[in-house]
Amino acid sequence: MKTVKRIVLNQCCGVIIDVQEFSLAQLDADTRSRIETNTMGFARMLGYLQVPVLSTVERPLKTKGAMPKSIGKYLSGNDAAETFEKDFFDLTKHQEITGYLRSLKKKQLIVGGCETDVGLLQSCLGLLSLGYEIYVVEDLLFSSSREVHSAVQRMKDAGAIFVSLKTLYYELLEAVETSPQRRKIVEKFGPFPKEL
Repeated sequence: MKTVKRIVLNQCCGVIIDVQEFSLAQLDADTRSRIETNTMGFARMLGYLQVPVLSTVERPLKTKGAMPKSIGKYLSGNDAAETFEKDFFDLTKHQEITGYLRSLKKKQLIVGGCETDVGLLQSCLGLLSLGYEIYVVEDLLFSSSREVHSAVQRMKDAGAIFVSLKTLYYELLEAVETSPQRRKIVEKFGPFPKEL
């Protein structure tokens, strides 16, 4: 019998892969706006819930650019957020990154970023091989390629679970606004941000 996997607030960490100016500039204006807005919402939600977030940027920064400030501001407000530069498409090729992930003692990683068929694919496969449960947020994925179906299928076949940003939001909160569970969240993390 297959084990049912669910995202658990105190067992997860967010991972934002290579959301940088170079890659975003290859998108049409509507897609870019959607990706930036969704990634800001993702970072904001995890920051509010005090979920650690690991983000990566691909070198060389001189040509690839940094993460947009609109997203970075939500990470800078999260004490449990760390950004790493990387030279490999697969983030698990960097001992500094895998060491940081081990130090968090989280078994579930919620992943988004780019490119779906390159850095994100290779990182997800690497993380799965290290034994992490991987949840890929569909609303945060992008690529310069129009055809990424085979990459998505490959991640699914390897064990990655695909979720929407909405599904993630409600799975982390677990209960309706008037429930004791939600009141506990507000007591612990403060007033619930209206924009979420």
